[in-house]
Amino acid sequence: MTHHAAIQPDLIARNLATVDAHMRGEAEDPASIMALYAPEIVLEVPGRGLRLSSLAEIEANYRRMFASMAEVEIAPLDRFATETRVVDDCIVRLRLTGDGMVNAPVPVGSRVEIRLLHVFEMQDGLIARETVFEGWRRLD
Repeated sequence: MTHHAAIQPDLIARNLATVDAHMRGEAEDPASIMALYAPEIVLEVPGRGLRLSSLAEIEANYRRMFASMAEVEIAPLDRFATETRVVDDCIVRLRLTGDGMVNAPVPVGSRVEIRLLHVFEMQDGLIARETVFEGWRRLD
């Protein structure tokens, strides 16, 4: 008979709370969420060729990115966690108003729908790695 490590609901709840705070705070005040990242954080958006590995780069990217969006609507689809991962799936609709979204696949001015799948690797209740998979669809 195999023994599995006991599921740790407190750690799962802590991971979900960290990601919830991250998702709520990133657009409003990027500086306020930097403490939610582990020191060796890597943020990657493979579809746009973006890989950031310092808090300063990540904060600057969020500031540029969110300053280039308007008419933002978010439709949450699913979020679940384990002791080491949180997965968040949502649909975001927005108008791209500037060039702050690195390697955006549509021109500035476009109204888009983006299916966003975040995979967070968690370490001691902090985000150690954030990988964001994006599916872009131009609405106009």
